[in-house]
Amino acid sequence: EDVFSFKSNMRLATAVAAYALLASSARAFTPSCSPVSLARRVSQFGQLSTRRMSSSADTSLKANVLKLTEPAKDLLPGIDVFIFDCDGVIWRGDSVIDGIPETLEKLRKLGKKMYFVTNNSTKSRAGYKKKFDSLGLNVPAEEIFSSSFAAAAYLEQTNFKDKGKKVYVVGEVGIQEELDLIGVPHFGGPEDGGKVPEMGPGCKVEHDHDVGAVVVGFDRNINYYKIQYAQLCINENPGCEFIATNTDAVTHLTDAQEWAGNGSMVGAIKGCTGVEPTVVGKPSPLMIDYLEQKLGLDKSRICMVGDRLDTDILFGTDNGLKSLLVLSGVTTEEKLLSLQNTITPDFYADSIVDFFIDSKVAV
Repeated sequence: EDVFSFKSNMRLATAVAAYALLASSARAFTPSCSPVSLARRVSQFGQLSTRRMSSSADTSLKANVLKLTEPAKDLLPGIDVFIFDCDGVIWRGDSVIDGIPETLEKLRKLGKKMYFVTNNSTKSRAGYKKKFDSLGLNVPAEEIFSSSFAAAAYLEQTNFKDKGKKVYVVGEVGIQEELDLIGVPHFGGPEDGGKVPEMGPGCKVEHDHDVGAVVVGFDRNINYYKIQYAQLCINENPGCEFIATNTDAVTHLTDAQEWAGNGSMVGAIKGCTGVEPTVVGKPSPLMIDYLEQKLGLDKSRICMVGDRLDTDILFGTDNGLKSLLVLSGVTTEEKLLSLQNTITPDFYADSIVDFFIDSKVAV
């Protein structure tokens, strides 16, 4: 259990460090905290997680998780900012969830601010803007944040470009587009989707010794060649960093079923290298720190809305936010209310359409 807690804290610490760099990126945010305050935040975040993990083996869900039935009284008056996950909350695959466009419009009419933060790295910020537009969702580009952008911002803030190294990408075009914006050379990605290594006697995969980082994001064309190339870079190139956009177990490629997520790609490369990745996706407190300072808001007036307990809701509970789980994605009501679950949102609802289930809400 101690080893598990230690490894968990290391993963959480790397996530915090990655989003700290994201928050200070000149392309994204103004600096929100000093190195000293960052270290303090990392320490506090680790202590919170240690307490939660150390008790998870013998603690059942004792809190009464309330289903949202009176949003006009219990939720909307106390929230100024909503942070929404995308997959499973706004859409499933390429289908918008029923009632979402009208719900977002109603929230804007109430004066609520909104941000959309996704761990999915298949698209860049520009790509996600196009997806929002194609689904009839009027969302400004500055409200959208993806883990592909977070990976690029992490590399930018660690001055990766100055090292004269390259990035090998296991992932899709979203990562490549974000790397192009910061001028970091890269290869791999979709271009290696059809490659098959020769494995006859004496055969081997030659790899570029100038690769200084391997970025692993969700990849619908993952193959053995990519895994082999990534492990060669990480195992044989001194100082080569292993960066994961996220470790989500499952994702929504279609609205018909769950599909294996980026955790499976990351796990394959972790398994053959023995190296823990630097994870740049949720959960992290630095994005929240930025929003709090930028908008002058109390964290208690920000609500994280997501469909995953271990990323979205943890993102909220560990950072002093209100949190709401929706059942329109990967988490079932049975799992939420089970004795094994120790991550407790303030409320849960079938979808965010229920924000206006109460006829007393005026817009």
